[in-house]
Amino acid sequence: MSDSFDVIVIGGGPAGYPAAIRAGQNKLSVACIDEWKNPDGICAFGGTCLNAGCIPSKALLESTELYHRAHEEFAAHGIKAPDVTMDVGQMQKRKAGIVKTMTQGILALFKAAGVTPLQGHGKLLSGHRVEFVAHDGTRRELTAKNIILASGSAPVELRSAPFQSPQIVDSWGALEFPSVPKRLGVIGAGVIGLELGSVWRRLGSEVVMLEALPDFLAVADGQVGKEALRHFKKLGMDIRLGAKVTGAKVAGEAVDVTYTDVKGEQKLTVDRLVVAIGRRPYTKDLLGPETGVELDERGFIKVDHQCKTGAEGIWAVGDCVRGPMLAHKGKEEGAMVADLIAGNFAEVNYKTVPSVVYTAPEIAWVGLTEEQVKAQGKAYKVGVFPFLASGRARRLFHHTSAVAGRSRPHRRPHGGRSARRRHEPRGRGPYQGWAGGGVREGGPRD
Repeated sequence: MSDSFDVIVIGGGPAGYPAAIRAGQNKLSVACIDEWKNPDGICAFGGTCLNAGCIPSKALLESTELYHRAHEEFAAHGIKAPDVTMDVGQMQKRKAGIVKTMTQGILALFKAAGVTPLQGHGKLLSGHRVEFVAHDGTRRELTAKNIILASGSAPVELRSAPFQSPQIVDSWGALEFPSVPKRLGVIGAGVIGLELGSVWRRLGSEVVMLEALPDFLAVADGQVGKEALRHFKKLGMDIRLGAKVTGAKVAGEAVDVTYTDVKGEQKLTVDRLVVAIGRRPYTKDLLGPETGVELDERGFIKVDHQCKTGAEGIWAVGDCVRGPMLAHKGKEEGAMVADLIAGNFAEVNYKTVPSVVYTAPEIAWVGLTEEQVKAQGKAYKVGVFPFLASGRARRLFHHTSAVAGRSRPHRRPHGGRSARRRHEPRGRGPYQGWAGGGVREGGPRD
């Protein structure tokens, strides 16, 4: 087996394996190194996304949504299913099967593209060298003209609530519960927390979410966040904003949580506690001395807009670099770098990277929010379309009151002055008669 390649990718997650496949498709010799190992000892490509994040969480979301609809919506369709129960073990078995199929699929894609898969730890050395240590301890030194770092990210651990499985777990642990916890606490009401909270709430858990920020889903448009909060409360999720966790202690089979809010110190007892406050770049033992690769103050690998590091021929993509920690963003970066290495034109437009919360109904946004546009002092228009007017939404029972269109800058009216906020008179559009529908303009003076 050759120890010299055109490209070596360190990391086989959603940024690394697409980079390796695209490089192989570009007729370059490629090796992809990944050290992921599941609790059962089985190695797998795919990183967090395929093994312990995106794919398994979506599998559980689908199963639990079907269960929830059977209880809450089927009767309206004339479907009588009073004795529907959930077999959590079978649900978990199905999830594991999906994950296995997806991860094995990567190996098939590698074979088709001529990529050499290497399972073990990769470490960047100086001089375009990579130290590879296989899981059995075998060491090899590899070389490549170009090296792509795609080491991914890891869950952030809260000092006041350190992980202590099985009571206090991260997002991966929350995907593996063998039974439905009676009382579930979730620290963090972001994308991960909302998805995991939804899964177990649908199955009957009493879910309490503790969010330190005063606003719900602050990264999304304000109107979308308010509508989403209403939906989650209707589902029965107890979402407490401005709640800063100060401690969590395992007490037998339960967890005693303390937090502060506007009313002072509060206490909460749950059976399981999920810490979902975000992720951090994972670069443990990734960089040897004198590689020329630098980390910023938050631990991210420093790169430019083309994902080039400060060292010639060394690139970095995905969660270990700046930008949103999203699988599709990492995939686009990986493919871009592989094309640039091959001498092709490629770029990523970061302004169009979408964000999604895979709950029911799903929540999505892309680009600037209305609040961000207003803060920039630009004129803009906002379109609002009510789901109540959508036949598809009504058919699916997903008729939340309204959805906000994307806020976007537009040309100022004649004379250069910003448009004042105004609502179009009813009757100007086909959906103006529905509550919440319409178009309005805004600008710096609103």
